[in-house]
Amino acid sequence: MLTARFEKKTFDFKRPSGTSRGVLTQKHAWFIYLKEDKFEAIGECSIIPGLSPDFIDFEQYENKVQEVVENINHFANHLEELETYPSILFGVEMALENLKQKQALLYFPSEFTQGKLEIPINGLIWMGEKQFMYDQIQEKIEAGFDCIKMKIGAIDFEAELDLLSFIRSNFGKDEIELRVDANGAFSPEDALEKLQRLAAFELHSIEQPIKAGQVIAMRDLCKETPLDIALDEELIGVYGEDRRHLLEQIQPQYIILKPSLHGGIAGSKAWIALAEEMNIKWWMTSALESNVGLSCIAQFTALYNTKMYQGLGTGQLYTNNVESKLAIKEGKIFERQY
Repeated sequence: MLTARFEKKTFDFKRPSGTSRGVLTQKHAWFIYLKEDKFEAIGECSIIPGLSPDFIDFEQYENKVQEVVENINHFANHLEELETYPSILFGVEMALENLKQKQALLYFPSEFTQGKLEIPINGLIWMGEKQFMYDQIQEKIEAGFDCIKMKIGAIDFEAELDLLSFIRSNFGKDEIELRVDANGAFSPEDALEKLQRLAAFELHSIEQPIKAGQVIAMRDLCKETPLDIALDEELIGVYGEDRRHLLEQIQPQYIILKPSLHGGIAGSKAWIALAEEMNIKWWMTSALESNVGLSCIAQFTALYNTKMYQGLGTGQLYTNNVESKLAIKEGKIFERQY
């Protein structure tokens, strides 16, 4: 018999972080604790207001977390009932995996958790003024990252092209892999022209060039693009057989998976199976989780895909993060061994 409780935690950003949902100074998460015998497992329910499909407001969300905790023995055996609450589903799945291992922040044992494997990750450049973004690029390159992901669409497009030009004038594509994330900033009318201009910088890919939900426009863009396109927000709120239907319609070059947004562990496994069947490449990204969620995502990723650069570097964002074994050095994430 499981017992459960939850606790809300607020994390403070080291510096305001610009996203497609505005500038963030704090991040809220709900931690689910499952107890069996003497071990208490932990899972994180992490939301991004305006993006998470299961979040309407704080009261509604916390009420759902409370309902799950109060009926944990039911939901632990009927996880499918939480499919449309992906962040809560992920928190429960995480705690259940932790319960199996009965060791702090251990979810999926592998060479990664033994300290024998490192996962290459991209260095994320946050949105902001040109000088701020330029400074971040310099910092990431000096820190040894050889894959840079730049969020675009927040400042003047010409200024963003200047930043990409700066990188490419100093580092060729074999030295630095460049990815950009438009977060749906382009219109269907001007997207192809912008992709053509971006392609001049020999980019790896662009995430979500136009807003999600414009399936025909995205399909046409993926057909005509000179630059590989990765779906991200497009996958939010898509469940069951609709996953296959969406990928068959759009036929993207890549998909990006965030368990908190895209169906938890079960949903991520379903997306991965489909993508591999359809010869669509993928990578995993965290969604502003603390080191609790990030530990689980990194360990899960290590079971599948450790050659491609992953988006697993958000654990350094907060002043009051949870202690963990995770560390980042020269563009790779690994677990320290004490």
